[in-house]
Formats: sequence, C-alpha cells, structure tokens
Amino acid sequence: MRLEPITWERLADTLADRLLDLEPADGGPWPRVAVDGAPAAGTGELARRVSEALRLRGRTALVVGTEGFLRPASLRFEYGHEDADSYHSGWFDTGALWREVFGPLEPGGTGRVLPDLWDPATDRATRSPYVRLPLGGVLLLHGPLLLGHWFPFDLTVHVRLSPGALRRRTPEAERWTLPAFERYDTETDPAATADVVVRADDPRHPAWNG
Repeated sequence: MRLEPITWERLADTLADRLLDLEPADGGPWPRVAVDGAPAAGTGELARRVSEALRLRGRTALVVGTEGFLRPASLRFEYGHEDADSYHSGWFDTGALWREVFGPLEPGGTGRVLPDLWDPATDRATRSPYVRLPLGGVLLLHGPLLLGHWFPFDLTVHVRLSPGALRRRTPEAERWTLPAFERYDTETDPAATADVVVRADDPRHPAWNG
C-alpha cells in the first residue's frame, strides 16, 4: 500500500471535503463514518478534527465514541479483568450501537441518536439526553475494533499503528489488550478493509493512502 505524508489538519480538511459529497449507500440522509483504531491511535481526536472541519463548511456532525457503549462490568469481566478475547468480542455493546445509533439513522428514521449509554467509571447508565442529527448531518463513530460487525458505514477510516508503535504508545496497565488487536488484524484485516488508512506510528508525521 502506497502511503503519502500528510498533516492532521490537511487530513481532516480532505476527509471533510469528501464527506460533503458522500451519498449514504442505503439512500438515507445521514452519512455514517467509522474512525477505527486502538485507543493509542487517537481516533477521537481525528473524529473531532473532522467534525470541526465539517462545521466550518456548514455541515453538522455528531461525534460518538464507543467507550460510551461499554457493557456492564459484570459482563466485561466475566472471564477476568485482563482477558483479551473478551475485550475483542464482548466489551462493546454492539446491540446498543445498532439500536441507539444506527437504527435512528436508517432511511425514515428519527435522527435521534443516544451519544453514550454506559459510564465505565461508575458502572451505571449515563442518562445522557438524545441528540437529533439534522438531515444531512454526519455521524462520526470512533473507537477500536469497529470493522467486522456489519455496521452500515458509508466511509471507513482506519488509524493504523505498527505492533511496535502500538506497544510503545499503550499504557503498561492496558497492554494485556494487545493480543486482541493482533487477532483483529488477523481476522478482520482493517488495513485492507478500510476505505482510508492512516499510519500514525509517529503522531507528528502521519501518512495516508489518499
């Protein structure tokens, strides 16, 4: 894969310009974008940059993080606090994402999206209010392990770290999750699956396949 150097600012602007003309595959009025990558890859920051670039172009965007859709601790830690297979397949409430995020954005949907559902710090529901995304508004969903669930994304962006960079940039207390990302690379191959791949081994000098 040929990658070209780019700045984060130019990347956000280029993605925003692309999204202005993006037509949802299902014919609905809300484009849905994945910004996929390990927590160390900084997907939330990229999603926020794209959101701001869209705002400057007169387009509303809603940034949603999968960390707000974790399952309760009793389910996440059923097989222990450091089980990589559970992290890979059981930590994130994909059913709630379908119901509260993607369902309302289907053709004929209400556009009322729940931005988060569960607070992992308190292990309680967040009770956040619903947000109505106007027609033409863009959903930017960011977080790890997003591809391979058949989510109806219209554009997928994968922020990639090499195994060495991922280990270096992952806090020591979270390195038990690294086998989950090895499994993700093997089973899902996000670098080959995503529409856009951003290499971020050096966060100061990203490169992409645009």
